[in-house]
Amino acid sequence: MEGAVSEISRLPGIGRKTALRLALHLLREDVATSVSLGEAIINMRKGIRYCKVCHNISETETCPICADGRRDKSTVCVVENVKDVLIFENTGSYRGLYHVLGGVISPIDGIGPDKLQIDSLVERVASGNINEVILALGATMEGDTTDYYIYKRLERYDIKVTQLARGVSVGNEIEYTDEITLGRSLLNRTLFSDTIIK
Repeated sequence: MEGAVSEISRLPGIGRKTALRLALHLLREDVATSVSLGEAIINMRKGIRYCKVCHNISETETCPICADGRRDKSTVCVVENVKDVLIFENTGSYRGLYHVLGGVISPIDGIGPDKLQIDSLVERVASGNINEVILALGATMEGDTTDYYIYKRLERYDIKVTQLARGVSVGNEIEYTDEITLGRSLLNRTLFSDTIIK
């Protein structure tokens, strides 16, 4: 029991009290429920991989979004993590592709550009099939630093680099922004070069 509580409490947002409550709940359920939950978690962990194109999670080599022939393959929305892809998809406002960086540049946390999927983004742009890159990172110092770094890396390519309209408050994470504001920010995006202080 103690081992289960310890493992459950390692999940984000779950303290020891909640972990104990969940463990006790599972004990009250029939054995099949706990086994089914355990198998689902194991299958998810073993079956999920990262899309070879955009680095989104997928059960196949290429995720369903990248494989969808109806999507606009000339536009790529750059996001910090997989959760952001799900949030943008829920807005119903975007029909292009994504590129998941896997984080943002944060020297204080030891995260440099080399630890993110920035080189593969540059390779996608260099292939010549992309007309616009939307920088959709949070309006934080780390997000802005990463936006600027990507902008400088893409400067030599003949593409439009835009960012979300600042309906997303400065200092806010994408995941805490309501879907209507996020959708409007996406539709009213601006050229990144126009936002640089010169």
